[in-house]
Amino acid sequence: MTNKPTRADHRRASGRQSFPGDIGRKAQRKLRAKDDRGMIFWLGMFGLVGWSVAIPTLAGTGLGLWLDQHWPADFSWTLTGLFCGLMLGCINAWYWLKQERVNSTQKDDDDHDGAH
Repeated sequence: MTNKPTRADHRRASGRQSFPGDIGRKAQRKLRAKDDRGMIFWLGMFGLVGWSVAIPTLAGTGLGLWLDQHWPADFSWTLTGLFCGLMLGCINAWYWLKQERVNSTQKDDDDHDGAH
């Protein structure tokens, strides 16, 4: 019998790790690529934030218009409704962005815990 070098011997000699190590690194790389958020995700988030501000603003303005017609006052119900709807929409958008940041932070923590 001769001692022929195996592929594993060639890998070790060239500085490469074993086959299972290669598989593990490739799997981790695929998971990271899958978790990376692309442009479509951020366009969706942009739309979510936009609508979460626009809908309450329009609803507040509509309510203000209705109140101006039915209960006229010295001030403008329309502007009051617009302002209140805008503030509610901004709070709503802040909530969604905060939730996304918390979820992203938890996901990063989980990734780091799983890697070690």
